[in-house]
Amino acid sequence: MIKDWKHLLIPYEQAVEELKVKFKSIRNEYRRLDEYSPIEFVTGRTKKMSSILNKARKRGVSLEEIEEKIEDIAGIRIMCQFVGDIDRVVELIRERSGRDLTIVEERNYLESIKESGYRSYHIIIKYPVHTALGEKEILAEIQIRTLAMNFWATIEHSLNYKFRHNIPADIKIRLKNAAEAAFMLDKEMSEIRYEVMDAQEKFQAKSTLIEEILIKLQDLYFLRRTEEVEEIRERFFIIQEKGDIKELKSLRNQIDEMMARYEMERML
Repeated sequence: MIKDWKHLLIPYEQAVEELKVKFKSIRNEYRRLDEYSPIEFVTGRTKKMSSILNKARKRGVSLEEIEEKIEDIAGIRIMCQFVGDIDRVVELIRERSGRDLTIVEERNYLESIKESGYRSYHIIIKYPVHTALGEKEILAEIQIRTLAMNFWATIEHSLNYKFRHNIPADIKIRLKNAAEAAFMLDKEMSEIRYEVMDAQEKFQAKSTLIEEILIKLQDLYFLRRTEEVEEIRERFFIIQEKGDIKELKSLRNQIDEMMARYEMERML
């Protein structure tokens, strides 16, 4: 018999935090390289004890079997901008299997759409958590879906909670129609996917350049090159307003040359 429910959830809470950090790091690495990231954002949660017990009761799972048979006590949700990004995220997870996690099962609700209209890609994993009492391998569920799919699923979840999984027939029909509308939105967005990706990559590259230039201007200021800083700052504001990436790169290179020259002067 499980007595200490809070103690039971500790490794699951730890797993959620660790997995969130890992997937956010993947997203951030893409962005640092000024590349499009298939991961838009990541969330996670540990299932409430009341929900775990309700699910166990419905499935005929005993208290002793909860950790073996309830797979989504720890849940990670990865949101993507486009349907095509889901495939890339699935591949990223498969590449990690056998290293820091193990894939147990994959459930493709993009192809096997649920009766309600629910679409998503689920991966059940085993994940090792290092606790104060030693290593413990737990089950966790990763859901991968688009922003449109997530919006629909969030609404459906709220309605299921309100109606205790007995949603009225007319609302079910509207939900299914909304699911099809969300699917059509994803389809339309996929048609302009590469244009969107190109725009976002250019925006990220420009943002990185601007950040680099501002840091270099600060370095020049600390070198007591106030007049040069003011002159470059004025040029920077004009170029930034124009949004010309080539000119921004040229300005960054000029600042690098200036700093290299100043460093040589200091050494002489």
